[in-house]
Amino acid sequence: MKHLKKLLLVAIFTVGLGGVANAQKTAHINTDKLLASMPETKAMQAELEKLKKTYNDDIESLVNKLKAKITKYEAEGKSQTQEENQKRAIEVQQDRQKIAQAEQQAAQELQKKYQERTLPILKKAEEAIKAVAAEKSIIYVFDAAPGKGLIVYDKGEDIYNAVKTKLGF
Repeated sequence: MKHLKKLLLVAIFTVGLGGVANAQKTAHINTDKLLASMPETKAMQAELEKLKKTYNDDIESLVNKLKAKITKYEAEGKSQTQEENQKRAIEVQQDRQKIAQAEQQAAQELQKKYQERTLPILKKAEEAIKAVAAEKSIIYVFDAAPGKGLIVYDKGEDIYNAVKTKLGF
């Protein structure tokens, strides 16, 4: 009988702890939506579009110069020696390689700039999420953005608006 009372007491205590564990607050936020609505993200996108246009204009200029050169060389081709035409063909090929390198370098620069500008934005959003979670005594915050692994998020609290307020927009 003594053992039964102890067993019953342990069972009640265990069930009580389970209730406390279930009382932990959870929340969710769509980080993709948050990041897209941040003014810093919009400014970064505008800056990257401007930079991309500059690179595209430079590359387009190189392409137009190459087209003009090819047209000129084709028109003069019959009046030039075979040796001169081979030199010109090599020159055209080198110009094409320069254009390809310029395109590759532009893509790399854009990617580098994107990463440099994105990191502080992500950090700011994360800090705001943590601050809101601390203010609301939330233990777990799940990312409700599509493809982030959270499938059901109807039960938890959506802290999107609170984080937006914390960020000041």
